[in-house]
Amino acid sequence: MEKVRLSKLMAAQGLCSRREADEYIERGWVYVDGERITELGTRIDPRSHGLSLDGVPLKPARVAWQNRDQLRFILTEGRKRQIRRMCELVGLKAVGLKRVRIGRVRLGDLPVGQWRYLRPDERF
Repeated sequence: MEKVRLSKLMAAQGLCSRREADEYIERGWVYVDGERITELGTRIDPRSHGLSLDGVPLKPARVAWQNRDQLRFILTEGRKRQIRRMCELVGLKAVGLKRVRIGRVRLGDLPVGQWRYLRPDERF
């Protein structure tokens, strides 16, 4: 298979725009097979991307900066300590997490450690 520009592949996978991908690459926030990529125009095998935990590839997650200090993660699977471990793999340290939704169910003002029954209009 032919190699493609990393920023183009990131944009095609819906991770970010090409311009954003170039910025992330320049800042050293992008890793391919555990190797930090900092050179714009780097070409890779499209079958490479993504992080793995315990030797098992992770399904793609959507990650975006909320502000200078906070990231927003949207996961399609939830593995043990996945967000903390994903951050470590790219050189970041998670100091706090707040779950706001499970599937399509928004948690709202639900206190920490509490639960509630689903309303009739709620489904995962």
